Amino acid sequence: MTLASEEFAEQVAPLRPGLLLHCYRMLGSSHDAEDAVQETLLRGWRGVDRFEGRSSLRTWLYSVATNVCLREIERRGRRLVPVDLGPAADPTDGLGAPLTETAWLGPLPDAGLTWGSTPAEAVYEQREAVELAFIAALQHLPSLQRAVLVLRDVLAFSAAETAEILDTTVASVTSALARARGSVRAVLPERSQQEVLREVGDRQVRATVAAFMAAWERNDVDAVVALLADDVEMTMPPYAEWYRGRASVAAFLAEVPLSAGRRWRVEPTMANGQPAMAFSAWDDTIGAFLSHGLSVLTFGPGGVTGFTTFLEPWVVRT
Repeated sequence: MTLASEEFAEQVAPLRPGLLLHCYRMLGSSHDAEDAVQETLLRGWRGVDRFEGRSSLRTWLYSVATNVCLREIERRGRRLVPVDLGPAADPTDGLGAPLTETAWLGPLPDAGLTWGSTPAEAVYEQREAVELAFIAALQHLPSLQRAVLVLRDVLAFSAAETAEILDTTVASVTSALARARGSVRAVLPERSQQEVLREVGDRQVRATVAAFMAAWERNDVDAVVALLADDVEMTMPPYAEWYRGRASVAAFLAEVPLSAGRRWRVEPTMANGQPAMAFSAWDDTIGAFLSHGLSVLTFGPGGVTGFTTFLEPWVVRT
């Protein structure tokens, strides 16, 4: 099968959004996922003359992408979240230095994403399969199990197709899938964020996010904390410290981000299929608001149960 460059580009264009989501699920980093997609398409174009049409172009490209991701996982290892590094911190101890050399799990901003329909045989919805809890759970799986779970339960490839993609046997795929399912179910919440958000309803979600942003911009710690569940967890990679419970989160907010004199601008957005907020902090030297980070909210009984802020090391201020 020989394709001209224009024909190849035309045929792979509809597959690119799905490949990006696939690579993000495998790698836990939107930046690495973009690089993996670029490498996949480059390898695909260079090897298109060897593509004999024994499988679909989609299956072939997902095979290339999966193997690109597996090599990256072998090189970098799994990506971490702060709770992987130790117990919840005491806010009175202050923050240590950011761990800029750690491979942290990163967010997937929804802007520009195209969501495909969920295959009928899939176990997880497309948005469920990029939620922070799901991506964090995948990071704990050995690379083969991770690939098998994503290919089978998210993309709904058959066991035979998955075995072909991974150059292994159907028996190995079946065994790896059983182990992966057990490991993931043991750490995932009982209900996905998509289920919770549907139950809460769009109007209430928007109202909560709006109230959160307004309270943050006026440095109102009490108003922010009132929106949080009793067992809320707050994390801020690249910092190792994380806080559990409203009292600890309130103490940290009052001492650091919402202390007197801090000025913020907050905009609503979405990331990982969840409500999120983009933060900008005022810089007196420059006289402008500078991008500070992206916070992803996780909803649950009693309010916001997760407050995960992804900070770029070079704009972090304490």
